[in-house]
Amino acid sequence: MSTPDSAKNGTLTVQAAGCVLWRGSPVTGKLELCLVHRPKYDDWSWPKGKLKRGEDALSGALREVAEETGHTAVPAAELPSAHYVAHGRPKRVRYWAAEAVSGAFTPNDEVDRILWLPPDAARSLLTEDRDAELVDALLATLRPAE
Repeated sequence: MSTPDSAKNGTLTVQAAGCVLWRGSPVTGKLELCLVHRPKYDDWSWPKGKLKRGEDALSGALREVAEETGHTAVPAAELPSAHYVAHGRPKRVRYWAAEAVSGAFTPNDEVDRILWLPPDAARSLLTEDRDAELVDALLATLRPAE
């Protein structure tokens, strides 16, 4: 019998969600991925965050994208979740592929910069290897079946 996420090791699992946000470059039309820089951790990652009480994961992911990047996104396929320990507690982050459709970034206390990068550049800049693995997962969802 499996143990629910909320009861593993007797510690509640922190539930979070985010998106691998993408767009066609306004200059070249080529695929670009959005990375956020969090000054508190001095890292580059996907827009993501903890869910509010009672919030479903997809709604939370889209809320976090809007809060951290200023963009409205249209979600598509769910991508692999990340499971890791943060601040001594297990954490699960559910991710979706999402296309940025409108908006503009304004720096804030949580995210001071965003970058739109081609997939290989994004993969190289991401701080955590687990985040870099999501680049390939996104690309697989965007490519038509061959």
